[in-house]
Amino acid sequence: MSEELLTIGELAHRTGVATSALRYWEELGLLPAPDRVAGQRRYPPSAVELVGEILIFRDVGFTLRELKTLMELRTSAAEGWRELHERKLAELDRRIARAQAARTAIAHGLACPREDVHDCPNFRRGVAARLAGASLEEAHSH
Repeated sequence: MSEELLTIGELAHRTGVATSALRYWEELGLLPAPDRVAGQRRYPPSAVELVGEILIFRDVGFTLRELKTLMELRTSAAEGWRELHERKLAELDRRIARAQAARTAIAHGLACPREDVHDCPNFRRGVAARLAGASLEEAHSH
């Protein structure tokens, strides 16, 4: 059976994740502590899939702390994972709205007929609104 176990280098090679990151994820509890053979970490083949899951969750915006919570919820009967997903979705919606407002503002600056965007009345109103405490989204809508 030990032939099936992967060294940390093999796991890193199969997943594209640096060995230092794998050790850190283990330290955080994202990866279960592997068996040791002659002092070296030996991971089961299922660790490849687990690393892939961590990568996907990280790619969609979950922090390592959130991932730790998800991993803990996974091993319990708790339904808290759904709430965590809903909070992340709301956070992503806010980030998308902010990014769309930023894109619109930049596109307006590029399309502005003024030679210097600083002379644009819309830009000046946006600056005044931002200084008055409005968000980018609110300032750009003025």
